[in-house]
Parts: sequence; structure tokens; C-alpha cells
Amino acid sequence: MKKKLLSIALGVAMVASMLAGCGNSAGTSAPAESAAPAPAESKEEAPAASADAAETTADTAEASAEITGKIYLVSKGFQHQFWQAVLQGANEAAEKYGVEIDFQGPDTESDIAQQVQMLNNAFNNNPPAIGLAALDTEACLDTIKEIQKAGIPIIGFDSGVPGAPEGAIAANAATDNYAAGELAADETYKLIKDKVASATGTVRIGVMNQEANSESIVQRGSGFVDKMKTLLEADGKTVSVEGHDKWANKVDGADVIIDVAVPASVSADLSSVDAQNLLNKPDTICIYGSNQFSGEGLINGDANIGKLGKDIIGVAFDSGVLIKTAVRDGKLAGAVTQDPLQIGYKTVELCVKAIKGEPVSDVDTGCQWYTAENMDDPKIAPNLYD
Repeated sequence: MKKKLLSIALGVAMVASMLAGCGNSAGTSAPAESAAPAPAESKEEAPAASADAAETTADTAEASAEITGKIYLVSKGFQHQFWQAVLQGANEAAEKYGVEIDFQGPDTESDIAQQVQMLNNAFNNNPPAIGLAALDTEACLDTIKEIQKAGIPIIGFDSGVPGAPEGAIAANAATDNYAAGELAADETYKLIKDKVASATGTVRIGVMNQEANSESIVQRGSGFVDKMKTLLEADGKTVSVEGHDKWANKVDGADVIIDVAVPASVSADLSSVDAQNLLNKPDTICIYGSNQFSGEGLINGDANIGKLGKDIIGVAFDSGVLIKTAVRDGKLAGAVTQDPLQIGYKTVELCVKAIKGEPVSDVDTGCQWYTAENMDDPKIAPNLYD
């Protein structure tokens, strides 16, 4: 009789152990989240599970069985709403795959030493994988080499880890910035096509970049310029690209001038001056700001001119209070936003695959075009940070 009771007790303990779920936790300042254990199913009354649900359950069980320890994600920041959206997406993936995460980030995106310390801490905890959005790859280089030597996979996210040693970064989860620039051009051309077609003289399209060296910003500008030129030429227009040597392709007597402005240094005042110069040219019909800095420079430059949303169509990139307000009020026709939810989700997903030894490759986390009409859509609103 005692043996029988002992056998029953052991059986109950085993079942309880199997039902214990792995929780998601976020590192710096983020509360821990626990995935709820799946309820026990009755063999007689439970409905048949769908194929998708069964597959998800199988994936979670498989990942949980093979992965122990927290996956560390070291971001460029933490309090900014963009990074909170990245964290939300990471938590969703952690719940799906039944893994635990620790999401960390420095107080501001200028706190390089703080991020290096966080990366060292992540490495010292011997995690199965690390996600990294490096503020300064050079500053992180020694630790990255040690992580690589230890065989711990690193997944780059957001802007990734440019300049990392060969083979150190297994894959990146980031926006395809060239494609995002193309999306901005596609949507902008819909807004200006009739005005271009009916013009009796040359018209000008302004492009504002923050700088000419940052790869992500350069790609957003190049994607816009190349796509806009293609769309215009397909409608029989000749195009001259002017204003900066990096993009210049001057054509005399062109129907359309694409005028690229880049300030001499990353200065809000200089960006506003560039905007004012473009706004005051009599043939300007449209201006595109290729990142948050440039978009805000465009808005501020128009403050005492008042042409945006009236004589000139304004388009921006990214979000922030100033850009969101300008879109909602009609000063800007629209903007392109990255998808931080997908950045976080895909980073964790790539970490899980890399830990399991599955092949991984770079993932484009996508982007979205938003206007006053759709910016409150549940699929877009979480990506519009302040």
C-alpha cells in the first residue's frame, strides 16, 4: 500500500514539473513576464487543436527543452518608446518559443561605456545567445571577440553591429533602409504625380539627409532618389539629381530636379537652414526628410514660412512627437516608420534558431507608411514612438 501511495505522489510531482512554464523577463527596469502554463486537456471533452496551435505548442516545447539560461538583448537605449516597442516584440517571441530574455539598454544613446558594461555583464552570465544593437562597435570589440571565442551566437538588431569581426554576428534583424526609402518615394509620387504632369516648367523635389556617411541614412536617401527618378522617367520626364556629390547626376534642362541637401555637420540649426533654402526655392513642390532628425529639421525650418501642407508637400521618416503631430495636423502628408515590434520579435526568433544550430540569415523587419488617416491603426500605432 505504501509503495502504491509513493508511486501516485511521484506521478503528481512529475506532471506538475512538466507544466511549469519558462517566463520572459526583461533586464534593466523591465518587469518579468511569465508565460502561462497550458491547461491540462481532458481526453474526452477537449476539442481538437488546430494545426497551427499544435505546431506552435510543439515549437515551444522543443525550444524549451533545448535552451537553458537567459537570452540577453543589449539595446541602444531603454526608456525611449522605440526601445519599449522593441522590448514588446521580444517578449512576444519569448512567450511563443518558451524562452527567457533579459532586455537591457543604457540610459541614453550616448552612454557608450554603460552599454559596454551591460554587454560584459551579459557575457559573464554565459547566455545561450546575445542580441546586440551596438552604439559603438569599436568600444565593444574586445567583448565581441571574447563572445565569439566562447561560441556564443550574436544577433545584431536595429542598426546591428557594423564593422564587427568576420563571423562574429550570426545574422541581423533590421530595417532594409534602401527599401524603406523606395517606399517613401512610391507614396510621395502618388501625391505629386498630377502636379508634375501638369507643370509647364521645371519642378524641384527636395531630399534632406542628416549626413552622407551613416549607412542607414544614406540608404534611405538613395532608395528615395533612385526610386523617384525611375518613377519620373517611366512617365517620360527627364531628371537631374543635384545638390550633393554623393548623389549628383546633373542633366541640363531637366523636367524635374531632385535636390539633395546634407548639412556640414549634424546640427539642428543647419538642418533647419537646409529646409528653409529648399522651401524658398520657387519651383519646389515636395521635400522628403530621410530620418527623424531631418524630418524635424524640415518642420522647424517651415515654422516661419508656412508652406508645408499648403504649397509644398512634406514627407518624413521615423516618428517622434514633432513628426507625429505634423502628420496628424496635415503639415506633413505622411511618413515612413520602422517596425520596432518586428525588430524585437525577429531578434529573439533568430537567437532561438542560432542556439539550436539552425541556419540563420539577415531579416528585413519591414517598414510602414502612415498618414493622419491610418496612424491610429492597431498595426501601426505601436510603432509610432515619442
